[in-house]
Amino acid sequence: MLPEILVGLAASGGTAVVTAAGTDAWSGTRTTVARLLGRDGQREEVVLQRLDQTAADLARASGEDARGALERVRGAQSRSWETRFTDLLQDLPESERDEAVRALRSLVEHVRQHASGSGASAGTGGFAATGDVIMKATNGSVVAGVVNGGVRVDPPKPGPVQD
Repeated sequence: MLPEILVGLAASGGTAVVTAAGTDAWSGTRTTVARLLGRDGQREEVVLQRLDQTAADLARASGEDARGALERVRGAQSRSWETRFTDLLQDLPESERDEAVRALRSLVEHVRQHASGSGASAGTGGFAATGDVIMKATNGSVVAGVVNGGVRVDPPKPGPVQD
């Protein structure tokens, strides 16, 4: 199992791919991701095709009337790329993982700097969303977050009486 910081980095990488599509950051992002995930050179073409499909799916969804379609595609694509980055980081020997972590961090920073007007961003270990986020604590757990924007709080439903 990956340390939490690397899980967060993989999530940031997935978000970065989706954020970069259709922006000035896309060309560099596309090349970097293909090299990173196609590490042995044999899979780079497959990764490039997947990246192109991601960009096409996002472009098609952004052209639809319903904003919900774009948010659904963005979420699905982001999770898909997050999974690919997570798998990469889990599968690499530790000596190679350090290099991949540096490359992934560099990718995320590249997108932050070059994807103008891309919306939400988060620091290392954080997450950002441009749509709804539902945070829920159960069984005595705690959930917390920093919010920059509007908030709607739904009061909890009464549960069983506790002593």
